[in-house]
Amino acid sequence: MRRRALLWLSLAGWLAAAPAWASPQGWAYDLADELMSPYCPGRTLSECPSPQAQTLRIWLVTQEAAGRPEAEVKDELVERYGKMILPAPPPAGFGLAAYLVPVVAFVAGGALLWVFLRRQTRERPAAVAGPLDPELARLVDEELSR
Repeated sequence: MRRRALLWLSLAGWLAAAPAWASPQGWAYDLADELMSPYCPGRTLSECPSPQAQTLRIWLVTQEAAGRPEAEVKDELVERYGKMILPAPPPAGFGLAAYLVPVVAFVAGGALLWVFLRRQTRERPAAVAGPLDPELARLVDEELSR
């Protein structure tokens, strides 16, 4: 019992220290990892090898060192480069479809699966047996006796 409590306590300590490990440099590096590069389509700002991206990364670090809040800098970048710099569309207007379509597709797929499984596991009514032909009855009895 004591060993288990010590294990949980140490795990809680590690988890409490995790945010400190996440970004030792500051929010500028995290923002560069998050934002898409306006100079290299399909890459984040931190992955883009272009000199303009390097200049923008230095600008981010400078803004952080000057004490500007991350949200203000991010808003300025969105104003300057447009919403394409964001990693995902904002959940408003047409961008809301990017969040709703997968949910609707998941729910519809689940409903279809439920209907399919329900039909597969439903008991089928037994076939109504009519009178057997005497010759057929004799053949069945012979097969069963073997």
